[in-house]
Amino acid sequence: MALVKSVYNLLFRRTSTFAVSIIVGAVFFERLFDQGGDAIFEQMNRGKLWKHIKHNYEGKDEE
Repeated sequence: MALVKSVYNLLFRRTSTFAVSIIVGAVFFERLFDQGGDAIFEQMNRGKLWKHIKHNYEGKDEE
């Protein structure tokens, strides 16, 4: 219960710190969600994306 009280006093007691904590939390959540989604997409499409197969096509124009 002491942890909850200290978090309340630190972040949620004043409107300005509450707003800043919401904004910072939203930025971090967006970053985490975006990187997680990209990782899942790349894992599901391994071998199909250009960065995985471009070595097959680059440098073959040499005659």
